[in-house]
Amino acid sequence: MVKDLKITELINKLDLEQHISKLKSFFAREKDIIFEGDVSYHYKLISELSNYTFKDAPKVANLDSQLMHIQKLGVLKIYEIYEFVKIINYFAYLKRQRFEGGLFAWFEKIEIPSEILKVSEYFDDKGEIKSGVNEELDSVNHALYKNKEEIRTYLQKLIHTQKLQPYLVDNQIHLVNGDEALLLRGGFNHILKGSIVDRSQGGFFYVVPHTISELKQKRDDLQNHKLELVYKISKEISSTFNKWLKFLQFINKEFDKIDHYLARISFSRSGDLNFILPTNSKTHTLVEFCHPALHHPKPITIDFSKKVIMLTGVNAGGKTMVLKSLLSSVLMSKYLVPFRANKKSQIPHFKHIEAILDDPQNVKNDISTFAGRMVQFSTLFSKDYYIVGVDEIELGTDSDEAAVLFHTIIEELIKKNIKVIITTHHKRLAAMLSGNNEVELYAALYDEVNEKPTYEFLQGTIGRSYAFETAGRYGIPKYIIEKTKVAYGEDKFKLNELIQKSATLEMELKLKIEKLDNEIANTLRLKDSLKNQRDEFQEELNTSKAKLHKEYQQAINEARAAIKAKDVSESHRYLNAASKFVKNVETPQIKEDVVFEVGDMVKYKSSKGEILSIKGEKAFVDIDGIKMQVFLKELKKSGVPKTTPKQKPKTTLNVEKPTNAGVSLDLHGLRSDEAIEQLDKFISDCLIAGFDEVLVYHGIGTGKLSFAVKEFLRTHPKVKSFTDAHPSQGGFGAKVVKL
Repeated sequence: MVKDLKITELINKLDLEQHISKLKSFFAREKDIIFEGDVSYHYKLISELSNYTFKDAPKVANLDSQLMHIQKLGVLKIYEIYEFVKIINYFAYLKRQRFEGGLFAWFEKIEIPSEILKVSEYFDDKGEIKSGVNEELDSVNHALYKNKEEIRTYLQKLIHTQKLQPYLVDNQIHLVNGDEALLLRGGFNHILKGSIVDRSQGGFFYVVPHTISELKQKRDDLQNHKLELVYKISKEISSTFNKWLKFLQFINKEFDKIDHYLARISFSRSGDLNFILPTNSKTHTLVEFCHPALHHPKPITIDFSKKVIMLTGVNAGGKTMVLKSLLSSVLMSKYLVPFRANKKSQIPHFKHIEAILDDPQNVKNDISTFAGRMVQFSTLFSKDYYIVGVDEIELGTDSDEAAVLFHTIIEELIKKNIKVIITTHHKRLAAMLSGNNEVELYAALYDEVNEKPTYEFLQGTIGRSYAFETAGRYGIPKYIIEKTKVAYGEDKFKLNELIQKSATLEMELKLKIEKLDNEIANTLRLKDSLKNQRDEFQEELNTSKAKLHKEYQQAINEARAAIKAKDVSESHRYLNAASKFVKNVETPQIKEDVVFEVGDMVKYKSSKGEILSIKGEKAFVDIDGIKMQVFLKELKKSGVPKTTPKQKPKTTLNVEKPTNAGVSLDLHGLRSDEAIEQLDKFISDCLIAGFDEVLVYHGIGTGKLSFAVKEFLRTHPKVKSFTDAHPSQGGFGAKVVKL
């Protein structure tokens, strides 16, 4: 219970309440997200279950108190027994499925006792005891049915009596609080004696006639007798349940287990979410993570391979959200809660997660903000395999003293198996820790032109807080800000400018390094390609030489035979054969390699265009204003390259467009990179052909291919929109794309 409360508190701190609530909505019965056992084993079974289609688990009540009642030899209510029956029937259904691997082994070990199976056969789908289980109960049910029909027959006769007609509101028999009643106007008591059981919104009376009191009394007696019989059956079943109590406790836990699995699978499919299995590796990389609390999040990619991450920079620039994102990803990975992130993400397993985010000041306990922070930090030194997030670390005391203190505390924590994420505006603390090899600095960036945060981070530098700019953005008068800058001091302001200049230069250097890395990679690819071509040409040359040598040797042998021939006609025959061999010799034509450059005019199929860029073996070509990616080997040089940029004339293509989508592409069975390559070429060809709507099949499967296709379509400049296809055309496994 204490653990559940801590997890709930952590979920609230990390703004994951809605995400977890949505997951819980898929549970068959209410429970917490924690489930015990080996997370790798759970992940394996979830992965296997994702490949099968079968009916969902039934909605079931919590049965902990009922199991305690059985243990104490109590008698369960018939509806409580039916809750157990629903679980038993579901596992009997699962055992009939043709599972393989770990699922087969799991369900094969579950043996349902024959006595328990027999009890489950007593009930229909509505939880009522079936006919034939108890003859006396069948007789009572039949009597109740006849009694009900007699009451309705009497009331129907009463409705049609002439004296009652003026008082009748309608000719219906109404069921009010379990009693059959007539809806009458005021004054009915002169004609009919009865009891008023309710009033309608229109002020009329629901009346039960006294003349059916005998029939009602008979019904009550039958109902009491039925309850006695049902209690007797419940007592017998409860006795059987007591005999098999251990099995019921076991199957109840197994139901929660399958419920955890199925809820997570349904949740992941509802939002195209991924499972990230925690690892025992020290590598900690978050790739394209989107926090569930944000409606339009900017994906976060961050490397946390070191012991400490320190986030500095602009106010309201996303530092706290990065901190929460790192902790959230660890929490959700630990309990296999699916979320939006690239599957390349690697998240280590941590025993404990601590979020020090709020002001711990508490008047009741007579504790200050700083003292509360010290209490929270003091607990970390006795723990291991921890990940801790601290927001605004310098909160609550003198900033210079805090810098020295927290510098010492963090360096001691680095020696333990603890990872720490820190947000701070304290430049001195950041500068003191920047020399530690286990500390990674990230600066939140600010767009000075548009005067707002970019929500992007630069690795390896300390950022400015932009307090004055933030104050102005949130309504502080400009003259106050100018006075503040003067009071702040020119030297400190210049220091901030130097910090910002350093961040800018760092960003420029990072971009140049990235560009240089790409150029080196392209050069290496070109080198490998040329080496492969050289080896292929050498092999082809050796083969051709051997073939030519053999063919010319045959011709020479025929010529020698002609010289030795004594008969002239025979000599001519040999010479003709030698000549024929020479004519049939095929000399390989050397094909000159064509080198393309940006700006070359080329021909692709029947269209002409200009090369815009070249990447590896592919090029982006502008053909009549349409940009498309094609292989270099499919291009031919055409005309003189453009030397000066000219305004492109407007070209009108009068292509008759199909009324419905007549073009489709099937990507089943392809890897994501192969599928995206084919999809790119397919869309380019369709644009040239003039189609404005196409159909792309990608299937459902694990969701990886579906995710890749959607991400590509979302970023393609010529894709207007895309939606899931109609169920008859593939449903969630296909996309209708508007071009």
